[in-house]
Amino acid sequence: MKARSLLLGLVCGLPGFPAFGAEDYQAPRTEWGQPDLQGVWNYSYNVPLERPARYGDRQFLTDEEIEEMRAMRSAFDENSDAAIPNFGVDEAYNDFWVESAGIGEALRTSIITWPENGRLPDFAEGAVIVNGRLAPDIESQRPVRVIPGGIGKDGPEDRGLSERCIMGFNAGPPLVPSLYNNNLQIFQNRDHVVLMTEMVHDARIAPLGERPPLDEAIGLWSGDSRGYWDGETLVVETRNFNGLTQSFGNAGISDSKFLIERITRVGEDALEYEFTVEDPEAYTDRITGIIPLTKVAGLLYEYACHEGNYGMVNMLRGARAEEARAAEGGQ
Repeated sequence: MKARSLLLGLVCGLPGFPAFGAEDYQAPRTEWGQPDLQGVWNYSYNVPLERPARYGDRQFLTDEEIEEMRAMRSAFDENSDAAIPNFGVDEAYNDFWVESAGIGEALRTSIITWPENGRLPDFAEGAVIVNGRLAPDIESQRPVRVIPGGIGKDGPEDRGLSERCIMGFNAGPPLVPSLYNNNLQIFQNRDHVVLMTEMVHDARIAPLGERPPLDEAIGLWSGDSRGYWDGETLVVETRNFNGLTQSFGNAGISDSKFLIERITRVGEDALEYEFTVEDPEAYTDRITGIIPLTKVAGLLYEYACHEGNYGMVNMLRGARAEEARAAEGGQ
């Protein structure tokens, strides 16, 4: 999957890639008359989550700024062999593995469109804040709410949720582009929509129409999703998160999070994905973002990540070996 996604990034970055989202586009229909969103879609994006302050409230780059970015990227690519560092086994990935692409000609200055400054709102008073990272372990307590990294190596409970194969570090919900494997497959029938992310092979099943709400006492890692059609747009509302993940970014505990996702087909090979996160226990305002998705001419293969796999066992075994060596006075 990585090789395919990297190739997609190169193609999408070329000048002349079709403009995203023609206004007069009419989406094809399923046999039930609904807009057809089915297929494999890539949501890699080189636009930052938060808007750099120099852009103010401006949502889109100018043509001159886009050309400047392309020139900088070309110069980087010409010297990329010398730029790639040699990382050790305890370090994060280098640029070879990273997939990102600017989709279309109208590039945004940030994924976040609300608040108007394109930046995360202030934390709510008393919000739980934990900063995970692909680096040495952080200081915190169980439960480990972060996606990457961890707080120790005494047991699997001390590792991040992606290392435990519980949550992918880009699957959300909501979807947020990350290092790689930014792929989503959508299935539809008359009464349900399935949103399946490649990593960690998580499938959210959203029944359509009026359904009784799930009991508030039931909490799920990816929440309980319910969908309906608003004209050409699929709207998915998700509640009942289990409180064991962050609400968004590095804040919150998710049990009060309410997520609205809006998915619209705007071209033969293009979807627009908009999310809004509301959690007054984490942030003082709602957070809305927009991400373009591009159709992939291929299949989505299983990202075979599961709790208790040999990667976790070997990592904990390695930690015990390091401790034994240190006790013996070794290096």
